[in-house]
Amino acid sequence: MNEGKIIVGLDIGTTKVACIVGQKAENGKIEILGYGKTVSTGVRRGVVTNIFDTVEAIKTAVKQASDQSGVEINRVSVGIAGQHIKSLQHRGVMMRDNHEIEITEAELERLRNDTFKINMTPGEEIIDVIRQDTYVDGELATNPVGMLGNKIEANFHVIIGQTSAAKNIVKCIESAGLEMDYMILEPIASAQAVLDDEEKDAGVVLVDIGGGTTDIAIFKDKKIQHTAVIPFGGNIITEDICTGCSIIKHYAEEVKVKFGSALASENRDDEVVSIPGIRGREPKEISFKNLASIIQARLEEIFELVNYEIQKAKTENQLIAGIVLTGGGAMMRHIQQLAEFKTGLEVRIGYPNEHLNKTPMKELSSPMYSTSIGIVIETIARMDHDEYLKASQAAQPAMSSRTVVPEETVVDTEEHEVVEEREDDGKKKKKKGIDLKKIVVSFTEFFTPDNIE
Repeated sequence: MNEGKIIVGLDIGTTKVACIVGQKAENGKIEILGYGKTVSTGVRRGVVTNIFDTVEAIKTAVKQASDQSGVEINRVSVGIAGQHIKSLQHRGVMMRDNHEIEITEAELERLRNDTFKINMTPGEEIIDVIRQDTYVDGELATNPVGMLGNKIEANFHVIIGQTSAAKNIVKCIESAGLEMDYMILEPIASAQAVLDDEEKDAGVVLVDIGGGTTDIAIFKDKKIQHTAVIPFGGNIITEDICTGCSIIKHYAEEVKVKFGSALASENRDDEVVSIPGIRGREPKEISFKNLASIIQARLEEIFELVNYEIQKAKTENQLIAGIVLTGGGAMMRHIQQLAEFKTGLEVRIGYPNEHLNKTPMKELSSPMYSTSIGIVIETIARMDHDEYLKASQAAQPAMSSRTVVPEETVVDTEEHEVVEEREDDGKKKKKKGIDLKKIVVSFTEFFTPDNIE
């Protein structure tokens, strides 16, 4: 499905804004038609901090991609990350009134959509809900569609973010004259670009080291088990070099990219690089070993936090496929060896080219484009699912089912002012009481007409 349909993925990162134009080929791979990239100055640690600068960067990247591909770009899917992202597990339950009718994909989607109704802390909203294990009448079902049963239960991975952060991304997209198809969590997108089903089944950790954040996604049995965002990335390493070597940011970034290493022991003291002084000052010599020591210290901290997330997900003994590093930070020399030493797991570098048709744009095989290419892949997958769901709903027989209200869902029964007529003197008097009409309204939020006979 969706072969030949033009898809645009937009990665609004801390250091760059990248736009990828692609389509699904007949062989199932992605054909890249064009791309654009520009410097990002309005984003910090994955969160938009300057609307104007971000909008201008989006326009520049989109125009480059449009000119190169010859496609007029009106709609995009965009990634979201940032230190505000967190996740939780939720279990949904649906009771079916007729167990002799086959379970459909539409029912499973209804159960998933009901998860969006669980209560959130003020200022937070649910970004995405991903179904994990599904049970029919208490028994695990790898694919419940077509089965018979009275009760459907499912575990969901719920991704939560700040409402303001999500709305600012939407505002940037709209201000750039674009419409949005999907908002996709960036580690999910990166995983689509660099992982295969065998790794996801065996157990693997995707670690995407970007400019402002390090995104983590843990998979086991082909299901997402845990997601997290660490508020450190390549930019903080550059800042460490600025401070440790007393040089300006421009030169710090340059020496990090050209001469940086994740292991100080792999460098010699007599290897040095000369940095020009500021406004006639004497140039500075920085040894490669000292530079690597600064980089190694920060990367060790990042991998310690990766270990913490692995332990938090309780998957430390289930990761047969180890760790896959991607993102711009994964291009650092000797980072694979350091990651293996700090985590005790096998590590490989993830490149997004294995899901691409042969393309003359060789630079797109770099790990720094994993997220933007992954957004295109994930968008196609979601569009295929939406088409399948639409067909499933059209073929679904008339039946009723009802979702059990989650335990954590709280119905608001606070006291409201109720007006009561007094017949003795004709005057109105207000008294405190519970407004039953408001309670009924609250309950109807959870039971839609489609779910009630």
